Amino acid sequence: MTEQTLKLRRRQKGGFTLIEILVVIVVIAILATLVAPNVFQNVGTAKATTAKTQIEMLASALDAYRLDTGAYPTTQQGLAALQQLPTIDPPANWRGPYLRKAVPADPWGRQYLFISPGEVNPTGFDLFSYGADGALGGEGENADVLSWK
Repeated sequence: MTEQTLKLRRRQKGGFTLIEILVVIVVIAILATLVAPNVFQNVGTAKATTAKTQIEMLASALDAYRLDTGAYPTTQQGLAALQQLPTIDPPANWRGPYLRKAVPADPWGRQYLFISPGEVNPTGFDLFSYGADGALGGEGENADVLSWK
C-alpha cells in the first residue's frame, strides 16, 4: 500500500459528523413525543387496578379473620387487626396474622378506608380508596375504588 492510500483510510475511520448526530437526536425526540403520552396515560389505570387487587386481597384476609373470630374487625380495631391481635375488644379465637406483611397503603400513598359494619354492606364491611384526588367521587384516575363494585 502506498502512503497516500494509508492517509485516505485514516480519514475514513473518523467518527460521526455533527449532522448525523443531530438527525439521530431529532428522530429520538419525535419517537419520544409519540410514545410518551401513550405510556403515561396507562399509569392511572395501572394504579386503579392495583388498588382493586389490594382491596380484594384485604377482603380475603378479612374473610379469614371472620371465619376464625365469628365477626369482622370493628372500625375502631381497623385493618391493623389483620396483622396483630386487637387491643380493643380482642377476639378469643384470633389466629393471625392474616397478612404476611403490614397493611399496604393505596397506590396514591394513603391508607385504605375501612368501616365495619359497613354503611353500604351492613352485614359486612366497606373497604375503599378515594383514588388519585383523595376526595369522594370523581372520574377516571380520580374515581373511588370500592370493595362492593
